[in-house]
Amino acid sequence: QVQLVESGGGLVQAGGSLRLSCAASGSIFAIKAMGWYRQAPGKQRELVATIISGGSTNYADSVKGRFTISRDNAKNTVYLQMNSLKPEDTAVYYCKVVRGWDDYWGQGTQVTVSS
Repeated sequence: QVQLVESGGGLVQAGGSLRLSCAASGSIFAIKAMGWYRQAPGKQRELVATIISGGSTNYADSVKGRFTISRDNAKNTVYLQMNSLKPEDTAVYYCKVVRGWDDYWGQGTQVTVSS
């Protein structure tokens, strides 16, 4: 099992920045990928950004150039630096880890961007 603890969400004005963190613990060997997803009210959960074990990253078009995903392997932590935030970025942000054939999800952290 993998346990995930997210932090860093909050309320910010449009144009501001936030940094989300997701620390993994437990059976963390052979993690293939880590990523962030978000779900706004009334909408489906969507991919925001992922980073695989080799370091390659992938971003949703809506966040390219504004968000940066990174990983600290020593701390087993993945980060999401969010800049130039927009009201449409408001959502619950979830961390996801892929290990073997299994997916593990964090509890979610609320990000609210006011206009």
